[in-house]
Amino acid sequence: MGGVPCIRGLRIPVATIVGMFADGMAEAEILNAYPDLETEDIREAMRYAAEAVRERELPLLIAD
Repeated sequence: MGGVPCIRGLRIPVATIVGMFADGMAEAEILNAYPDLETEDIREAMRYAAEAVRERELPLLIAD
């Protein structure tokens, strides 16, 4: 996957799972979409994302 962080070698990018969660999908819907995933995979993806943004400062954009 060209160095893109993936879920336990499943070739499912962490960003895909985080994006689905951010778009409002429920955990059950994500697990339905990717039957090879487990609940802990989603939690690990979110932990990874939290750690990634903790590493650097990102501007907070506030919509008017």
